[in-house]
Amino acid sequence: MIVDRAELVAEAIRSGTLAGLPGGHFIDGRFVESVSGRRMESFDPGRGKAFATVAAGDGADIDRAVAAARAALSGPWSRLSPAARGEILMRASRLIAERAARFAVVETLDSGKRLAEAEGDVGGVVKAFAYYAGAADKLHGDSMPLGPDHVGLTIEEPVGVAAQVVPWNYPLSTAARGIAPALAAGCTLVVKPAEQTPFTTLMLAELLDEAGLPAGVLNVVAGTGTDAGAALVAHPGIDHITFTGSVATGQRVMRAAAEHVTRLVLELGGKSPLVVLADCDLDAAVAGIMEAIFENAGQICSAGSRLIVEEAIAAPLLERLVASAQALRPGHGLGDAGIGPINSPAQLARVAGHVDRARAAGNRILTGGAIVPPEECGGGWFYQPTIVLADGPDDPLVQEEIFGPVLTVQVIPDFEAAIAAANATSYALVAGIYTRDHARAWRYARAVDAGQVYINEFFAGGIAMPFGGNRKSGFGRAKGMAGLRSYCKLKSVVARI
Repeated sequence: MIVDRAELVAEAIRSGTLAGLPGGHFIDGRFVESVSGRRMESFDPGRGKAFATVAAGDGADIDRAVAAARAALSGPWSRLSPAARGEILMRASRLIAERAARFAVVETLDSGKRLAEAEGDVGGVVKAFAYYAGAADKLHGDSMPLGPDHVGLTIEEPVGVAAQVVPWNYPLSTAARGIAPALAAGCTLVVKPAEQTPFTTLMLAELLDEAGLPAGVLNVVAGTGTDAGAALVAHPGIDHITFTGSVATGQRVMRAAAEHVTRLVLELGGKSPLVVLADCDLDAAVAGIMEAIFENAGQICSAGSRLIVEEAIAAPLLERLVASAQALRPGHGLGDAGIGPINSPAQLARVAGHVDRARAAGNRILTGGAIVPPEECGGGWFYQPTIVLADGPDDPLVQEEIFGPVLTVQVIPDFEAAIAAANATSYALVAGIYTRDHARAWRYARAVDAGQVYINEFFAGGIAMPFGGNRKSGFGRAKGMAGLRSYCKLKSVVARI
C-alpha cells in the first residue's frame, strides 16, 4: 500500500480514487457487508463525482454492532488495566503518524477540504490518541474525610457502550476526539460516521484493531442518518450518546435518548462572534478573521462567522478583508487551492439560499455572493468567499447558521455594544476578540456566553482544552480531561471501620 504523500496525491488525481479503501462496516473486529446487501456512493466534492462505494447500514447492522460492543464490554477488554489501554492508544497514535499521508488524502477526497487542512486534522488526531493514552491511568476518584469511623471514596467507572454520531465536516478528528477518550475510560463503542464521509473512520477502526484493540470494542456502521443513525441513538443497548450536528437533528436525538434515559453530549450549531476593537493589531486580526471563516470553506460549527467590528476601524479592516477574500482561488483540495468546495449539492444550495435571501432583503454584499460555475472549478461544488453587511441584530444573517464561506459583518460604536452584540443570538459555542487591551479582553471573556473564548487568535488550544457549547450550541464537553469524564459514571463507596 502506498504511503508516500506525492505518490498518493498523484494516484488520486490520476484515477479519481485510491486503491484499498474499506468497503464494509467494521463490526466485531472485521469488515462485513450490510445485512440488506445495500451499498451507497461517496462523492468527491472537488469533482462532484462518486469515487467509491461503501456498505449502507440500517437497524439490523446497528443491532449486530451493539451486540458486539456489549459482549466486548464484559470480555477481555474489561480486565485490561488502564495502563494497558493506554499502551494500545499509544500504538494507535504511532500508526496514525506513520500513515498520516494516506489518511489526509482520503479525508480530502471524501470531505473536499484542502490537503493542508486535512493534514492538520490528522496531526491533531495523532496528538489526541497520545493525550488520552497518557490520561488512561490517571483517571481516579477522590477520598472523603468522613471521620474516624468511616472511609469514603469515589470510583470513575466506564459508562458502558457509547454511541458516537460523527459529522461530515471533520470526520476523522471528530471521531477521534470521541473514540480515544471512550477507550481510555474503558468503554466500548458503536460509531456512525456521516454518510458523506465514512472512509477515514473505517480506516481508523481497522488501525486500532492492528494496534491491539480486542474485537468488538470499536464498531463502525456506515449509513444514512435516517436508516442507521436513528436506529443507533434509539437503541436500548446504548448507555451514552455523543452527537455532533445540527440543532434540529440534535433535538431529535434528545427525544430518542429520553426514551431510555440515555446519557447525552451534544455539540450543535454556532454563530460565533469575533470582536475586533480599534486598538487591535490589524495584521493579526485580518489573518485571524480569514482563517476563522474561510478554513474548510466555512463549514465549521465554531467558525468565526460573525465579525463585530468597532466603527473607528471598520473601513480599513473591511477593505483588507475584501481584498484577501477576492484573492482566494477555489479549487480541488489536492491542488494548490485557496479555498475548497462545499461538501454536497444540498449544502451548496443552503448556503446560496441564505445569501440570495439577504440580497433580496437589501443587504450589501461586499464581495462574493454566488455559486462558482462548475466549468470554472473542475465540476465540483464551490461557493465564492463572501462578506455581507448585516442590517441589525435581528437580521437572519446574524441569527442563522449558514455553514459556508459567508462572513456577516456588524459595525458597533464601542466595547459595551460589542458585548451586547456578541450575546444577541441563541447560540453560544465560541467567541473571539482582537485587542491590545488585555483588561477589556478578559472582561469580554467573562461577559460573553460561550463554551470557548479566544483572545488574539482563533481556533487555539488543541486537545487539552475542553470544547463544547451552551444554549442551542449544546451541552457537555469533548477534549481535555472533561471529555474523558464524559465517558465515566461516578460511584461513591462508604465503608464503616
